[in-house]
Amino acid sequence: MLARTAEPRRPQSLISLRSSAEEPQRKENSTIQSSTPLYRLAAVAGVGSALILLVNAAKRSALIATTDLTQLLAPVAEILALGLVVGLFLAFGRRAGLFGTIAFVINFVALASLVGVEVVINLVFSKLPPATIIDLRAGPLGLALVVSSVLFLLGTLAFVISLVVARGVPRIPLALYFIGAVPIALRSFVPELALDLGLVTLAAAIAWLAGWLWMRAPPTSR
Repeated sequence: MLARTAEPRRPQSLISLRSSAEEPQRKENSTIQSSTPLYRLAAVAGVGSALILLVNAAKRSALIATTDLTQLLAPVAEILALGLVVGLFLAFGRRAGLFGTIAFVINFVALASLVGVEVVINLVFSKLPPATIIDLRAGPLGLALVVSSVLFLLGTLAFVISLVVARGVPRIPLALYFIGAVPIALRSFVPELALDLGLVTLAAAIAWLAGWLWMRAPPTSR
């Protein structure tokens, strides 16, 4: 009789190890796939924020006329930036653990408070005489504006660091994001040119991050 040669069976332990190694990858791919609409929405919000920041810079530089529409659009830049920040945090910021979560919360609160600052500056101060503005800045409103600006600077720095620690996000736009935020946070102490350059730099960084986040999200139809 001819001896049968049985096909060697793979050890069960090897199969289990391979299955265990592939499981996190499958979960990650599934998470990315299910989050694609959120990433795309966050990227669109980022592009909108960048465009409005450019409008703000052009308005301040007198390249375009200051109208009621441009004044109303100014706070929307921060509102849309919140969407991009949420997308970046969910995609990468969570990897930084507790520090990443704290940095996200601080940055989110700072951006939200900056919406109020933009409303005051563009929709209130623009309609008041300089003497009245000085009086208002000397009171509690002035303190609130300073606190919001400092919180924005610290929140931006913490969020950028958390994304660097988490890895995966390109560092050049993150650096530009923080550089552009500095003159905006210190707007009361820097010349107009520095503020305009800060707005343009921040817009470029946000557009870069938004485009990168859009490209990172896989197609929804697979």
